[in-house]
Formats: sequence, structure tokens, C-alpha cells
Amino acid sequence: MNNSDRLNKKALLPLIMTVPVVFACVWFLLADEPRGEAITKAASTPATTSEQPEPGITEAPLAVGEDTPIPYQTPDSLGDQPFASSLAGTNIDGNLRANANGELIVDLETRDFFDYFLNTIGEVSAEQALDQIRTLAQQSLPESAAREAMALLNRYLAYKDASLALGNQGLDPARQHDPAYQLEMLKGALADMKQLRRRMFSADTHEAFFRLEEAYGDYTLATLDIQQRTDLSAEAKNTLAEWHRQQLPEVIRRTETRMIEESGDHRARQQALSDADSPSEAGRRLRELGVDDAQAREVVAYMEEREQFDSQYQQFQQALASLDNSGLAEEDRTTQENRLLKQHFDTEQTRTWARLRALESQSP
Repeated sequence: MNNSDRLNKKALLPLIMTVPVVFACVWFLLADEPRGEAITKAASTPATTSEQPEPGITEAPLAVGEDTPIPYQTPDSLGDQPFASSLAGTNIDGNLRANANGELIVDLETRDFFDYFLNTIGEVSAEQALDQIRTLAQQSLPESAAREAMALLNRYLAYKDASLALGNQGLDPARQHDPAYQLEMLKGALADMKQLRRRMFSADTHEAFFRLEEAYGDYTLATLDIQQRTDLSAEAKNTLAEWHRQQLPEVIRRTETRMIEESGDHRARQQALSDADSPSEAGRRLRELGVDDAQAREVVAYMEEREQFDSQYQQFQQALASLDNSGLAEEDRTTQENRLLKQHFDTEQTRTWARLRALESQSP
């Protein structure tokens, strides 16, 4: 998994939803967290409960060049019959690696590797999931690196248990729909999470596991704060949001910029379709917005198909109205209605559309 894909998974999508559901945003930080203390207890070595960086873990430098050979690494796949059925057909997300000195390389791939297996808990027991991590570490890494990996896993599990408490805070019912209060609570929750991570992990591990996620969280809070300001014009808000976006790490900035551009393009295209008086005009407007000719033709063809369907459906409704006045028994009426469906709509798709529209028209 590359950094851009990982970012989409761990940062962008959950944080888009921040304003309406404040504490749902806290849970994006915990989205991969296994629930309950039983998980920590299932590890081979009891997890440390002190919120101090894990002793005894020697972390290799985080910066590993793409051309640097990695002598020790866990496999990319569990094979055709993984221990959990939900993993069938997937590659292992992340990996455990060690350098030539037998030292564990701690980076975001390490956290992804842990989460890939921990996310199966519930489908399988905690013992089974943790045993898979332990087995792969022992089979793929030097003994010293495997010990480091399991010590770090214990620390990660302890962190997950500690972080659960941060998701149990409640909102003031009288203020929970106030955007300013929501933002205040979100800032506090994310600050508490960052503080917890710094207490529980060494500086290098904290940087490796959470840097991108926290950078995007800070950016999101800043842009939400800007949008709530009443003393700024729309142009000033956009300028300040862009300034904050430029402070993001490059991989996040590229992803965020692409999403914004795609969102703007999508809105413009939807507006073009809404404003068009005919399918052909819709196609012309789309081409003016830079949509390639093949895609524009597909949109036009679909809109023309829908136009034809609308006309056929009107005729079908008229025929049904006559049927309603015929006094037929229910069974005979159903037979005649099916006959009219086939008469007015020559494909199964259009007949399905007609049934769905009829159901919609009957809804209160």
C-alpha cells in the first residue's frame, strides 16, 4: 500500500465528516482499535501499563530509501487459506522489516501490519490474531527484531486500551448541535489523543505511526475554525485554507488537492447537467468543462435513454389508469399489469425502473 492510499484510509475520509458528528471523528483515531482489555492480555508478554515510552525497543532509522535492500521482511500474503475468511483474496497490509543489523525498522508499514491482523478480532479470537503476528515475526525476522516487534505490539495494544477511554466522553446535550461547541470538543479530544501517544511511544515511533494522521487532523481543525469565522470574507477564508493546505506533508497535500479539484469538477458537471435543456446540450456543456468526448457521449446516451423511459412511463401510467377503471379481479389485474409492462418496456432494466418508480409514487 502506498502512502497516498494509506492516507485515504486513515485520515481523509473520516475527517471529512467532522462537523455533524464530532465524536465520530475521535473514533477515526480508534477505527482500527480492538475493543476490550482481553486483547492486551492475549499477547505473549504482558503489556506494560505505564504510559512511558516502551523500554528495550531499539528502533532503526525511519528513513529507508526505496533502493535500500531490506534483508528481512514478512511475506505479502497469507496464501489461499488465511486464518480469517475476511482476508481471503487480500494481500497483507503493511509488513514487519529488519535491517542487516537485525534491528526492527519501525515505520507506518509496521502499524498497518499490526492493524491488518488485529482487525480480524471478533471474527477470530484475539489469541489467533496475535499468534499470526508472532508466528510471522519469528519466521521472517532475526530473533532480536522479532522480540522488538512483539514488544512494540504490546505497547500498541496498551495504547489502544488507554485510547478507548477518550472515546467515552459525552457531549453537553444542550450544546451538542452548536458548531462552535462541536469544534471546541473536537480540538480537545484530538489534543488528548496526541498527548496520550506522546506519553506512550518514543519520539521515533510516534512520528512513524501517527505523523500523517495528525498533520491532517491539524489541517482539518484549522480549516473548520476558518469556516466558522464571521470576520472573514469568502475569499479570505479560501486563501487561508489554501495556506494551511500548503503546510501539509507532500503526500497529504497532493491527495487533498486532488480531492478538492475533483470535488469542484464534480459540482461544476452536476450544475451543467441541471442547467441543460436537453441531452445534447448537456453533452456540449460537459465538453466545455473538459470532459472527454467518449465520456460525454456516454452521459448523453444515458440521458436520452432516461428521456425515452419517461415518455414510455407516461404511456404506461395512462394504460394502468384505464385498467383501474376496468373492474378486473385482483389476479386478473396483476396479469394485465405485467402484460402492459412488457408491452411498454422492452428490456428488463427499463421494466425494473418502472416498478421502482411505481413504488416511489405509492410512498407517502
